[in-house]
Amino acid sequence: MDPYADLKTPPTTAATVSDVPGGVGAEESTVVGMVMQQPVADMGARTPEEEIRKMKVMVALDESDGSFYALRWTLDHLFRGRTLEENDRLGRVTVVHVQQPFQQYVFPAGPGGSAFYASSAVVESVKKAQEENATFILSRALQMCREKLVKAESLIMNGDPKDMLCQATEQMHMDLLVVGSRGLGMIKRAFLGSVSDYCAHHAKCPILIVKPPKEVTNK
Repeated sequence: MDPYADLKTPPTTAATVSDVPGGVGAEESTVVGMVMQQPVADMGARTPEEEIRKMKVMVALDESDGSFYALRWTLDHLFRGRTLEENDRLGRVTVVHVQQPFQQYVFPAGPGGSAFYASSAVVESVKKAQEENATFILSRALQMCREKLVKAESLIMNGDPKDMLCQATEQMHMDLLVVGSRGLGMIKRAFLGSVSDYCAHHAKCPILIVKPPKEVTNK
């Protein structure tokens, strides 16, 4: 029996939890939304293989405080073991950062319609800065996991964050995708879109959207 067969089925049900003011361990300023993109398995009919399978959680990170709040929320609420071994029995965490491709811009050189592209040195400098930023983000995330006694691995991907996260969760057979909510206004959301909104509709696994408290978003 394929333990991941339920992850490969087309979306048939959807459930949303928009507010958990009285949930166990919940914080009053935290709003958590969860979207299920596949049928919920019958807990009474699980095989021994499914019973021991560890939960695989992917947490998407960028440089924002909101995304790190989502990671902290995940560690505090989903991994409550008192030792590294206890948390390891609960599951594993993969922290992911997606680098967007460098855009080659054309710069006007003056009157007459001439233009020039950024030099190779500039391009390499930008790419190096992106790599250093990604390394810093994931190093900080892994340190948070170590402090919470949770085993974690890191992954850097290149491409559009929305597409790459959906592809990665499917290919890696993740049980849960966690993303932070930036709280975009209606106009920005319409023009820029939302990674969390896109993943909620296209990811093949449940997605947990963590909205940070105001003191985090106002920094």
